[in-house]
Amino acid sequence: MHIGKRIKKLRKEKKMTQEDLAKILGVKPTAVSAWESGRNKPLMDKVGLMAQYFNVPISYFFEEDKLEEKTIPIKRFAKLPIVGAISCGNGVIAYEDIQGYEEVPGSWLNGGEYFLLEAKGDSMIGARIMDGDLLLIRRQNDVENGEIAAVLIDDEIVLKRVYKTDGTIILQSENPSYKPIVVRPEDMKNIRIIGKLKKVILNF
Repeated sequence: MHIGKRIKKLRKEKKMTQEDLAKILGVKPTAVSAWESGRNKPLMDKVGLMAQYFNVPISYFFEEDKLEEKTIPIKRFAKLPIVGAISCGNGVIAYEDIQGYEEVPGSWLNGGEYFLLEAKGDSMIGARIMDGDLLLIRRQNDVENGEIAAVLIDDEIVLKRVYKTDGTIILQSENPSYKPIVVRPEDMKNIRIIGKLKKVILNF
C-alpha cells in the first residue's frame, strides 16, 4: 500500500472529504487527490501534520505491507527517514533535512515513532558507535539516567549519555577526549531531548 492509499484510508476512517483534509493541511484539494492517486507525494512537513492529526507515527506512512504466504513467513519491514536536521518551533518537532530512507525490520519497532540518524565523529566510540553508523532513535522527550539520547542543542543534534541531578543535566560523551556538557536550569530552554537510542546499525 503506497503512501497515498494510507492517507485515503485514514481520511475515510474519519469520514472526511479531500477538501476537509486539504483545509487542515493548508493545501489545495487537488494536492490531496494527487497524493491519494499516487501521482505525487506530500512533503515531510505535511506528513508530520497528518501524523499528528490522525494520531499515528510518521513511520506508518512508509511501512511496507506484510506479505502473507501459507508456507513462507515474510518479515514485515518499515521504511524510516534518515534525518539530517530537526527544528523545534512552537513545541512541535519537524524533520527538515531528510537525507533518504532505510528499511528496518518491524521487529525492531515496539510502538511509538522512530527515525534514523547518522553518527558523526568519534565522541561515542566507547559505546561502540562509530562515525557513519546509522542510529535507530525512538522519539520521546525524556530518558532514564545513564541512557543514550539524541539531544537537540539550539539547531544541532548530538548523541550523548544523559545524567540528571539537582535540576542539572549532564551530557556525557563516551570518549575521554570530550568534556561533558553541563546544562544548568537557566539554560534548559536551549536544549531538548528528542529521542532514545534503540539500536546501532553498523556501517561496513
